[in-house]
Amino acid sequence: MIKTWQRFKASYLLFSFKQDKTAIFSFVVLLALLVTGLLAPVFSPYDPYDPANIDIMNSELPPAWMEEGEKAFMLGTDIQGRDLLSTMIYGLRLSILIGCGAVILQGVLGVVVGLLAGYLGGKIDAVLMRVADIQLSFPYLMVAIFISAIFQVAFGIGQYEDLAVPLLIVIIGLSEWPVYARTVRASVMGEKNKEYVEAARVIGLNRWRIMFRHVLPNTMTSVLVISTIQVANAIMSEAALSFLGLGMPVTKPSLGSLIRSGFEYIFSGSWWITLFPGVFLVLLVMVINLLGDWLRDVLNPKLYKG
Repeated sequence: MIKTWQRFKASYLLFSFKQDKTAIFSFVVLLALLVTGLLAPVFSPYDPYDPANIDIMNSELPPAWMEEGEKAFMLGTDIQGRDLLSTMIYGLRLSILIGCGAVILQGVLGVVVGLLAGYLGGKIDAVLMRVADIQLSFPYLMVAIFISAIFQVAFGIGQYEDLAVPLLIVIIGLSEWPVYARTVRASVMGEKNKEYVEAARVIGLNRWRIMFRHVLPNTMTSVLVISTIQVANAIMSEAALSFLGLGMPVTKPSLGSLIRSGFEYIFSGSWWITLFPGVFLVLLVMVINLLGDWLRDVLNPKLYKG
């Protein structure tokens, strides 16, 4: 453990991070958002799921610094009378959970498909990549909407809303796995003819052991870079589906569903219900993308690191 930490301290990754102010800023903001979201009951002034904290008489109250605002509700309230700040923090937790869960699913599925296609080749490669190509020919959001509609018909609206979180993870995961499959396949095709793989074949290791124990670890750099970008894409996908009414219900607020619920009232003067969750969402996606760009540059072997 000590040796691992010493190697990390001496690594180019940490050195590059210390030299990049944008990466440091993005990491600090992202860490703050993650801690706030994961510890929502600690940081939230109110529990938006508690009926005792919901009063329709307090609906659409403006932020505290405006004339009709109340100090008890710093950022105002939504259409149900819930404290907007508390609802945003709980919504942040849901958005992060769905985004990370979807990326894990699409990563596992895409990595397995790409590994099989790249290493085995032949008809297996042709079939798997044609499936990926067909799905990539459609915008991922269209695929997500199509899968979401199927699930709503299969489960019914009521049960779909009860199972919204796991279903959204599956929907977004199934809509974007080809990105991983294509990338991993390209990496595997570059690795499978190298000397260490040939040596593993010579000593009699079976193909499954070679694929998962020797080839796969050497493709994980590209998977890591993709994953940072895909987390942001998955969070945006959840927000888009919720905005279209195919995601989280109003009773289980995510950042996307909050933006949707407030959008209907934005022209009547209740702009804060949409604006503040929108800023929160943009900030979250922006810092994830900035970290992803930094990580991509650091792990790019074509860049000079001398």
